[in-house]
Amino acid sequence: MEVLTTAPALSSELMELEDRYNAHNYHPLPVVLERGLGVHVWDVEGKRYYDFLSAYSAVNQGHCHPRIINALTEQAQKLTLTSRAFYNNLLGEYARFITNYFGYDRVLPMNTGVEGGETALKLARKWAYEVKGVPANQAKIIFVEGNFWGRTLAAISSSTDPSSFKNYGPYMPGFEIIPYNDIPALEKALQDPNVAGFMVEPIQGEAGVFVPDETYLPAAYQLCRDKRVLFIADEVQTGIARTGKLLCCDHFGFKPDILILGKALSGGVLPVSAVLTSDEVMLTIKPGEHGSTFGGNPLACAVAMEALKVVTDEKLAENAEKLGQMFRARMTDLQQKRPDLITLVRGKGLLNAVVINDTEDSHTAWDICLKMAEKGLLAKPTHGNIIRFAPPLVIDAFQLEVCCDTIESVFLSYQK
Repeated sequence: MEVLTTAPALSSELMELEDRYNAHNYHPLPVVLERGLGVHVWDVEGKRYYDFLSAYSAVNQGHCHPRIINALTEQAQKLTLTSRAFYNNLLGEYARFITNYFGYDRVLPMNTGVEGGETALKLARKWAYEVKGVPANQAKIIFVEGNFWGRTLAAISSSTDPSSFKNYGPYMPGFEIIPYNDIPALEKALQDPNVAGFMVEPIQGEAGVFVPDETYLPAAYQLCRDKRVLFIADEVQTGIARTGKLLCCDHFGFKPDILILGKALSGGVLPVSAVLTSDEVMLTIKPGEHGSTFGGNPLACAVAMEALKVVTDEKLAENAEKLGQMFRARMTDLQQKRPDLITLVRGKGLLNAVVINDTEDSHTAWDICLKMAEKGLLAKPTHGNIIRFAPPLVIDAFQLEVCCDTIESVFLSYQK
């Protein structure tokens, strides 16, 4: 693990402890955080930072939002888990709330985002066999290059990133991967009558905030409708107000057949995910065919309802839309000042990225993130030369300007 040579003793000790006993499956920025509130986090030495990653958009409502924490602590003192062997007093209320909130017939509650993805794929296959009439074991799911929805065996089977799939085979059959943002490729893939679903992120987050052409998603949705294929929107990272609308698909005026949510569904308090769809699709799954011990637990239900109410009450989508435009304007201006460093600025709402004019195996983006951390702002590279900027959606205009000043100062002073 790389550790800043200037890291304080306690931070160094804790990083070494994690490095010694924990799996080496992450490469964190060398800061050790112990507290968070709103847009800020503090390290073990008490230094305050602006968080511009938001736990990969899991804390859209800000760290430790008091309303969400209150819902958590109140419910935790009553009942946390019953399993689905019994009814609990909150699951029905939550199911009614979230289906009305997003406009779907039914919800299947799970825990993590990747479980949401797995659930959506199982639903699509079950629907294909029992409703569409696809022959047994012939259903196909179409994915796009650059997708990321987790690291289960199914998820890596749909990946084009060797760091995800290398040496984990054999891979899941029935998957086809086509180029992203390519309607002719999708049109060709959908000629197969055995296609059950098309699963896509409206904006590819881990790929570096790759925003497709404005016409891509509506055209893809219409193609799926024409071919009786389920359009599956992975909105785990783009959903829940992150891009300036409640859902990223809302920018384009259509409702996906299957919607996958996670991350900010709990405000980052505990793992909560959900798959929403129609009666026709959802009711293909019968008792005993899919589930989870923790899925739909009363603690998660209480937290998720309050987390979604906060999004509405505090107008977080509207804030993301307004401040996202401010942020991209500032970064575009910075690009003109440092064209040798910045190739591209892209994003929607408060999900944005700056592409560094360098190769993926360079250290430039990492070094810039270290410099920003020194100045009290946390962001992280993805794919080597892309820096993603995604602060909690509770950030205000003054705070955003302060952060843009910090980012600008680092870029303007940076020397390779």
